[in-house]
Amino acid sequence: MSVGRPDRAVIRDALGVGVAVGLSGFAFGITSTGAGLGIWQSCALSLLVFTGASQFALVGALAAGASPLTAAAGAFFLGVRNAFYGLRLSAVLGYRGAVRPLVAHWVIDETAAVTLAQPGRRSARLGFTVTGASLYVLWNLTTLGGALGARALGDTTAWGLDTAAPAVFVALLAPMLRSVVERCAAGLAVLLLLVTLPVLPAGVPVLLAALAAPAVLAVQGWTRRTPAPEGASTEVPAPRERTGADHGTTGEGRS
Repeated sequence: MSVGRPDRAVIRDALGVGVAVGLSGFAFGITSTGAGLGIWQSCALSLLVFTGASQFALVGALAAGASPLTAAAGAFFLGVRNAFYGLRLSAVLGYRGAVRPLVAHWVIDETAAVTLAQPGRRSARLGFTVTGASLYVLWNLTTLGGALGARALGDTTAWGLDTAAPAVFVALLAPMLRSVVERCAAGLAVLLLLVTLPVLPAGVPVLLAALAAPAVLAVQGWTRRTPAPEGASTEVPAPRERTGADHGTTGEGRS
């Protein structure tokens, strides 16, 4: 039987993530307004979409001159990862009925990271709820504040605030890349972005980078199906017994 962590420790960690990441909503509000979206449009994205990386990808592509369809497609495919988080969190949290759609809206990188770090269902639910609630409220408030204060900053691109959310995403993701397959997928995605960013329209490199994971998994599956070289033995030899014949007698071993 698994024993959960003390509630105080779970709440402390969850609030720490919620407050730290929620403050980056200022950057989104400023960047979104600088990309040409209105205040209500920026706030609607935070209220209804609520996934920072996809929101930044959308406004970043629009600011770079991409069509709304291309920008939305890039943001959509970047947000698909949340569906995979949901598959895992569904078993961990065990929510049923009408509450599931509400819970699904809070399935993002930060809530998944806090939830999966808990040893028991009770602490997992507490961590998910506190992280989701604090982050959702603060993210939306700071989005509004950033959008309202964007004009006071002047040229928002000079501040480099559009890198805030991607930096947070990388900081959360990097410690989770433990296997060789995960690191290869991340490395290939970065390589695809670096190669295609200078030559392809805004938003398209993100779509291509999303192909890194299935490509690496396909290579992994192919290598596992590849037969061993003819004549090679796949059996692990049994350890030899240590006998007197192997090591000689005590006197022979010392002579």
